[in-house]
Amino acid sequence: MDGLGRMRFCTHESMAPFLFLLLLVVSGTVADEDAFIGVNIGTDLSNMPNPTQVVALLKSQQIRHVRLYDADRAMLLALANTGIRVTVSVPNDQLLGIGQSNATAANWVARNVLAHIPATNITAIAVGSEVLTTLPNAAPVLVSALKFIHSALVAANLDSQIKVSTPHSSSILLDSFPPSQAFFNRSWEPVMVPLLKFLQSTSSYLMLNVYPYYDYMQSNSVIPLDYALFRPLPPNKEAVDANTLLHYTNVFDAVVDAAFFAMSYLNFTNIPLVVLESGWPSKGDSSEPDATIDNANTYNSNLIRHVLNNTGTPKHPGIAVSTYIYELYNEDLRPGLVSEKNWGLFDANGMPVYILHLTGSGTVLANDTTNQTYCVARDGADPKMLQAALDWACGPGKVDCSPLLQGQPCSEPDNVVAHATYAFDAYYHQMAMGQGTCYFNGVATITTTDPSHGSCKFPGSAGRNNTFINGTSLAPSSNSTSSGSQSQYFYSSGALMSCMIIGILVWSAVLL
Repeated sequence: MDGLGRMRFCTHESMAPFLFLLLLVVSGTVADEDAFIGVNIGTDLSNMPNPTQVVALLKSQQIRHVRLYDADRAMLLALANTGIRVTVSVPNDQLLGIGQSNATAANWVARNVLAHIPATNITAIAVGSEVLTTLPNAAPVLVSALKFIHSALVAANLDSQIKVSTPHSSSILLDSFPPSQAFFNRSWEPVMVPLLKFLQSTSSYLMLNVYPYYDYMQSNSVIPLDYALFRPLPPNKEAVDANTLLHYTNVFDAVVDAAFFAMSYLNFTNIPLVVLESGWPSKGDSSEPDATIDNANTYNSNLIRHVLNNTGTPKHPGIAVSTYIYELYNEDLRPGLVSEKNWGLFDANGMPVYILHLTGSGTVLANDTTNQTYCVARDGADPKMLQAALDWACGPGKVDCSPLLQGQPCSEPDNVVAHATYAFDAYYHQMAMGQGTCYFNGVATITTTDPSHGSCKFPGSAGRNNTFINGTSLAPSSNSTSSGSQSQYFYSSGALMSCMIIGILVWSAVLL
């Protein structure tokens, strides 16, 4: 372990398979280019939103750059005509085939890129993920894979629009503090030198995954928590590179500059860098006491401000270091420690896991919408399920559904989707937007788009100061039943009528 406590073995490839996902295509290390924040989109969720819902969340949060861990066709189609810049990925399990066959690479580009350009704004291809440290048997063909992919882009006249690179774990950097003495693991120089030559000749950039959380965890208290979280440090606590006299106030900048110095050591001084993954988990097990909501909020909020302010690093002040946050959603299906499941900015329903502190950093990732969210019927939901949920909300849920009666402001459109949306949102705000109160057996979802229309104003739009109601009646869960309970309204044949719910309604709300 070196002076900064760099971990040598934690590469985070386990996170690579797949509130935000943002991308900046950097064509050179020039000071007049603005940095951007992007978000990685993982899909290991038990209740993964469909691509249309994912894109709706991206748009509502003004996320203009995303990175996919594959080239999923449905996701790429949903991103079409949005202007969102997309980095697609060649998964590691396809790398060997592409790296050994120009034709295989050309077919991959034709199927996953050419088929979607120009409607979908694909701006980069990440070939593999942390290959040197997690799939070393593929290392000999890594540069060939990049070259074959690039050749296919040249043939389609897209090489200036779409950059090709490969993301690395920061653990390939050795002796990374002080940053000026950092160098790449020399065992990988036969790969790194031709790789950097390729990036330089194609005006591409080095992709690096930077996780101060793991650096901090592996440092045995050598790295102060404040230093990892971008918290302000008094001058006497800043880390100073004795060779350059540069002052470092956070781990992120130190790792990024270490990569720049490592490239300089190999005589590459003009290759820009994009951080393809960085973040902090909001929850951990007993061995991860610093994986907390407060620390995740602090890290990501400070990171976003740091990047968008074009602060740069001590070695390259004012130079854009665009960064993708890991990640958009909490992925409950990921194996491993509790923290592995809790890197997301949002839960599967689009509810922010925490509210970022982004005052003064612009509008991107403005997930401070807790008081501006609405609960609506999920697209494509089973009408019978919606009907049952509507009955529950207007009955045991104690929602005032009188605005849905004929002649009242929210009676039109006269269909179960519109009426369920009103009832869901009324219940959601009646319950102070608590977790699990916008689920209704999976037929409801949270949105930041106000569903009010005409004279029909929804509770969230009205700005009511609702509080939790007395009693134990929450959104119906798998443990709750309703037998013979009186419902106020029932939608049938285009009309609302009073009726009795007969039978047992079994629900499965997620209460985290």
